[in-house]
Amino acid sequence: MNRGRIIRSGLAAATMASIGAAWVASAQPKTSIRQPDLGRGAVIAAQGVATSVPACAQCHAYNGGSDGSGAFPRIAGQSPSYLAKELHDYASGVRLNAVMAPIAKALSSDDIADVTAYYASSNAPYLPLASPNPALIKRGEQLAKVGEWKRGFRNNSPDAMADVAKRLDKQEIAAVAAYFQQVDASALAATPPKK
Repeated sequence: MNRGRIIRSGLAAATMASIGAAWVASAQPKTSIRQPDLGRGAVIAAQGVATSVPACAQCHAYNGGSDGSGAFPRIAGQSPSYLAKELHDYASGVRLNAVMAPIAKALSSDDIADVTAYYASSNAPYLPLASPNPALIKRGEQLAKVGEWKRGFRNNSPDAMADVAKRLDKQEIAAVAAYFQQVDASALAATPPKK
């Protein structure tokens, strides 16, 4: 082979390789990771989404600290992945709730990402107990470390929780509720487990 032919063969091979690489690159799916929009999440919390989703603040308060009645869970400071999982579970029917299911179904993936990021970033104060009973709270702390899933509606959680919860009496349930009402979950999560 002469030198010119070798150069042309090399150029042709390089050109074909470049075309092939460009084709492969264009055939790859374009995935852009959308960052949650905290401002939009705050709007969803305050106003809802159009006419299909009411404001989250109606039940959970704008800051996620709940309304103090004990009827609605505190969601401030929860991880966005946990909050999103629960919303997806409501939407799919894995977790049953007549109020939350239609709301979760009406939220888009972006809505969920935005509102869960907003509530995860919220640092709401903990509402004090009406009349804190230290013994009740202490008993609740003991029980909380075992579990409290009495009615069986949380079928998206480990079975062990349901087994333990079925054994709780009304006083023990009140103790667990009192404990969780006053516990700072972010501080609890930051505490290393006891050995």
